[in-house]
Amino acid sequence: MSAMAPNDLTIRTARTGDDAPLAALDRAAWSTLSDVSPRPPAVRDLFDERHTPDQYLVAELAGGIVGYVRNVPATPLEANRHVRQIQGLAVAREARGRGVGRALVEAVCEAVRAAGARRITLRVLGHNTPARRLYEACGFRVEGVLPEEFLLDGTYVDDVLMGRSLTT
Repeated sequence: MSAMAPNDLTIRTARTGDDAPLAALDRAAWSTLSDVSPRPPAVRDLFDERHTPDQYLVAELAGGIVGYVRNVPATPLEANRHVRQIQGLAVAREARGRGVGRALVEAVCEAVRAAGARRITLRVLGHNTPARRLYEACGFRVEGVLPEEFLLDGTYVDDVLMGRSLTT
């Protein structure tokens, strides 16, 4: 999959060789603003039996990887097969504010729609205002809130459930 956005941005499906740069980006982008799991180790594989390259769209700018979005089935149930879920979005600090996140979200919505999905969902921390604004700008709406679901740095944080129809 390839799409072009203003700054010569290319969006494509990840390849096996993207593992190390994506793992480095994932670690560099880690923050309690967006993550509930511990900081990833300095050296690790991003791809494994549960995290395969075909689940990732990668953003490239000037030949380097500057972002990714990961999508998976919302559940393993046949009755829910028409729903995909974003489970990870990261943009390199130097590429933020250039439309990379929006291009990735729009590209994943287009890709899963083309593959037959009718809805796409995600979870975002309540205090992550930049991400919530991005998702809202891309047509996602709040569909539920789990109050004080996580305790991060001594503060209770809501888990916000968002979704978008892909049929309109």
